[in-house]
Amino acid sequence: MNTTAIKPEDPPDIRISFPGGKRVDAALGSRVIRTDQPSARGGSDSAPGPFDLFLAALGTCAGFYVLSFCQARGIPIEGIELVQHHRLDVVTHGLRHVELELRLPPTFPEKSRAAVVQAAAGCKLKRLLMAPPEGVVTATVMTSGTAPPAAASGPRPALTTERNPKP
Repeated sequence: MNTTAIKPEDPPDIRISFPGGKRVDAALGSRVIRTDQPSARGGSDSAPGPFDLFLAALGTCAGFYVLSFCQARGIPIEGIELVQHHRLDVVTHGLRHVELELRLPPTFPEKSRAAVVQAAAGCKLKRLLMAPPEGVVTATVMTSGTAPPAAASGPRPALTTERNPKP
């Protein structure tokens, strides 16, 4: 039995929808993140793919930590660049290596250079990759005429749920 308590600061649920074609959207409160597949994969290339967004999230997370570090110390951000390099496995095509290269201008204070690298490494997403959470996929079959659980008022309707156990 899992005894880990859910804290009030846990992020809200994300609602995934399928607006057509190869597009898949994610609603986070009032914001919507749109994804699509490239035309070579049957999409219309109208938005980044989910994997592209994942990679961009890593870089922008580290970028936020760099930005916060500089702002807290009054260090100008002009000329700072963060470049993210990736290596995929040739067989599985899985992500094998991510390198964040922090390019600093010559005017960046020498005494803060190692510390800003540490700040970027403190990114929550990087830490998540180092200790990934358990991933579970469930399927809920709704009985005819019932609303989805999140939209239902009162007790949840009778549901059948199947889980894919971790191998």
